[in-house]
Amino acid sequence: MSAPQAPTRRYAYEADGASIYRDSFATIRAEADLSTVPPGAERLAVRMVHGSGQVDLVPDLVVHPEVVPVARAALEGGAPVLCDVRMVAMGVTASRLPRGNEVRCDLADPRVPRLATQWGTTRSAAAVSLWEPVLEGAVVAIGNAPTALFHLLEMLVDGAPRPAAVVGCPVGFIGAAESKQALADLRRDHGIDLPFVTVRGRRGGSAIACSAINALAQEVE
Repeated sequence: MSAPQAPTRRYAYEADGASIYRDSFATIRAEADLSTVPPGAERLAVRMVHGSGQVDLVPDLVVHPEVVPVARAALEGGAPVLCDVRMVAMGVTASRLPRGNEVRCDLADPRVPRLATQWGTTRSAAAVSLWEPVLEGAVVAIGNAPTALFHLLEMLVDGAPRPAAVVGCPVGFIGAAESKQALADLRRDHGIDLPFVTVRGRRGGSAIACSAINALAQEVE
């Protein structure tokens, strides 16, 4: 089989990956107001903006003051990353994980459909219950399903093991804003002080969630 041939370059664009990253982060820092971000969380915010392509994401970020050091320490200790969907799991950059950490998504587990039917919920939510044996001290990333975040919070209120930190950024029009507000209000409403990062409103998604994990995994930008 012959080697593929590059097409004729017809457009002027940056094609060096390292330069694209460097210039992207510089653009974000030039255009976004990062003054509202807690100390130590600036790189987290920059990565999340990069994942969304929207510098106006910053005012909607809710960042627990301890989420960066707590999540990073957990990952450096070998904690797994528990993801609601494969899109989030696939977006986590393995080379950034400090201990070759397991990145886990249980949505395809054969037990999930039966549990979802039994409990009258979504498969994404049912899959969260399968995390319970490894939930304590883990780093959770929810970027797609509001029901998964609601289900996790209900488990925690019922006394489930607590993760080290939660990236709670489900996207959508039904339940997304409400689930993220419930995460932000978890300490006030239930006395559970859980380090987290979220995005107010309907915005979110897998790209934002895995960008947050990639930022939490390493100090280097």
